[in-house]
Amino acid sequence: MNDNTASTVLNRRDFLKLLGGGIIITFPVWDVFAQEGERRRGSRQDSPTDFNAYLRIGEDGRVSCFTGKIEMGQGIITSLAQMLAEELDVPLSSVDMVMGDTELCPWDMGTFGSRSIKFFGPQLREAAAEAKAVLIQLASEHLKLPEEQLKVKDGVVIDKNNSDNQVSYARLTKGKRIERPLAEGVGERSEHLEKKPPLKPASTFTISGESVGRTDGLEKVTGKAKYAGDIRLPEMLYARILRPPVHGAKLKSVDTSSFLFDQTFSFGKRKSLEMKDIQIVREGDLIAVLHPFPDGAETTLAKIKAEFDLPEAKVDDQTIFEHLLNVAPQGDVVAQEGDVEKGRRLASITFEETYLNQYVAHAPIETHTAIAKVEGNKATVWASTQRPFGAQEEVANALGFPSKDVRIITPFVGGGFGGKNQNRQVVEAARLAKLSGKPVQVAFSREEEFFYDTFRPAAIVKISSGLNESNQIVFWDYQVYFAGDRSSQPFYDIPHHRTVSGGGWGASGAHPFGTGAWRAPGSNTNTFARESHIDVMASKAGIDPLEFRLKNLKDERMKRVLETAAEKFGWTSSRTPGGRGYGIACVDYLDTYVATMAEVEVNKNIGSVQVKRVVSAQDMGQVINPEGAKMQMEGGITMGLGYALTEEIHFKGGEIRDLNFGTYEIPRFSWLPNIETVLIDNPEMPPQGGGEPAITCMGGVIANAIYDAIGVRLFQLPMTPERIKGAMKQD
Repeated sequence: MNDNTASTVLNRRDFLKLLGGGIIITFPVWDVFAQEGERRRGSRQDSPTDFNAYLRIGEDGRVSCFTGKIEMGQGIITSLAQMLAEELDVPLSSVDMVMGDTELCPWDMGTFGSRSIKFFGPQLREAAAEAKAVLIQLASEHLKLPEEQLKVKDGVVIDKNNSDNQVSYARLTKGKRIERPLAEGVGERSEHLEKKPPLKPASTFTISGESVGRTDGLEKVTGKAKYAGDIRLPEMLYARILRPPVHGAKLKSVDTSSFLFDQTFSFGKRKSLEMKDIQIVREGDLIAVLHPFPDGAETTLAKIKAEFDLPEAKVDDQTIFEHLLNVAPQGDVVAQEGDVEKGRRLASITFEETYLNQYVAHAPIETHTAIAKVEGNKATVWASTQRPFGAQEEVANALGFPSKDVRIITPFVGGGFGGKNQNRQVVEAARLAKLSGKPVQVAFSREEEFFYDTFRPAAIVKISSGLNESNQIVFWDYQVYFAGDRSSQPFYDIPHHRTVSGGGWGASGAHPFGTGAWRAPGSNTNTFARESHIDVMASKAGIDPLEFRLKNLKDERMKRVLETAAEKFGWTSSRTPGGRGYGIACVDYLDTYVATMAEVEVNKNIGSVQVKRVVSAQDMGQVINPEGAKMQMEGGITMGLGYALTEEIHFKGGEIRDLNFGTYEIPRFSWLPNIETVLIDNPEMPPQGGGEPAITCMGGVIANAIYDAIGVRLFQLPMTPERIKGAMKQD
């Protein structure tokens, strides 16, 4: 955060005073993130010490939750509202979610990592319980009855002995303003209550745990939902920006003289365009054409002649893994037990394998987009971003404004997957709006989206392992380079193991372009390697891969998930004819357990893979919206087909050679298998994340199914037809 954080917090406090009457509960959520031990942009000492969210029960009886979280298709606009409505005992239809607006919502680090329900949700429930307790106090005074004689239903406090004797939340809040900070710490006494209000037991839920329709569904299916690119402002200009041809290129010269003397240009149906409509803006290396129409800006930009100094291309998609191993740091031990060398001596058979994955793009359908308006010393930006408060700081720094004078509004976001943590387009739009004096839209083209993506990094995993004569895994030596350590820690029962991670998914300097978080960062790579290697050992031992996993597991929860998936799938160890095969993969993704089974058909002649069926069982603790959870599982499985089978970035040095979907192939509807999802009933466990876990198994489960089908092991993602045919030739 910059030095203006205090004034930003003060601005929010001033805003609270303007809300008018009602019950307002403020609460912090950063501490819960810190317990996980993972810190993104900003750290605990940099984050505001004030509240991070608040809810308000207004005089009209409506309930509003103000949070810096954003909705990008994962469904938290519905599931968070369910948690709030459940604990407050109000109809879901009476809850409004106000999200991602830095002027209205308290500071939040961002939306990522399947953490909104897991970490924000419990705090939201506690705030709702506090608000309900306050309202029951008020009702007790209003009805002149003891609190224990009162119950709440649908936002109405009712006398248990006389249902006609009641008072609504709306009536209780009229003419009052009560602001309460939530007591910190489980079980701590509230400043205004004798004891901290208890949370409702899961057995009494009537809203949480029920499948409900998406509250944003009607807007989206009717086209009424607003995304950043849908925002239109008076006198708004469209920007097209001069871009370098490769990463690391330096601008040598720029020439705009080729069109300075032209008076008109042809733009399709618009026959002519006056020179006065064109603005060429330059500030340092930021050179942009601004125009009232996007194609006008595009055509004008094409007339600018620029020369760049290009860096030497020292690495490409064929040599990247050798390069990464040469520059890899020593690494940190992230999990260790026993003595690996002792385990080696106990092994009767050992295994050594290396697993690779190429760079993968986020490829959201909505490209990075922002519209900025600067009026005097204040800026307002409508942005497609996962980090509105990060964007606020970046814009403030770029414009030289105090943070409190920059407002980021986040409409619906059309997919992020970790790629919209970066805010280049937000800063560019703000700079151009200030320079031009008019609102400016910067919307990345598909080529820009690929070029400036922060890819899932190319990574290497080396595994050495061994079995004893009873086919128990006795040692496991695991080294991962540049994927990060998430899901690398073994959950199998291994007496002697060590896991070392060198270079995370955000490591700088090792890659020729930007890398970063990609849906379930690190876990896709680590799960592919681990679950492939488990199958390598099972095959050598001559044991069914399901039996082998169960034999080497003590974790009863994981056993239950595996057995549930197997029962649903109808698992059999017998080979199927005609190039069909079965695969298994499982994962512990930040305490969400997933087991996935797949059936594939492989065409040996062309090396193609058709995934016919996928069954995925998931234990995510309490399930807030079962239908929403299944949608996320289905989406993860579908997206996972891409990184498993086709998605990779080809490059030479800083030159990105895949700049559109003509060469970068994402999953198509024609690929989709029959997908079956199973949610494990585990209501006693707090809710865990569900937006990412299901995707993590897809590389491993398909690799194992391919091996079962044709007896060929693939050690590199994606498993393209060329790699499959190459592996068959080497077999």
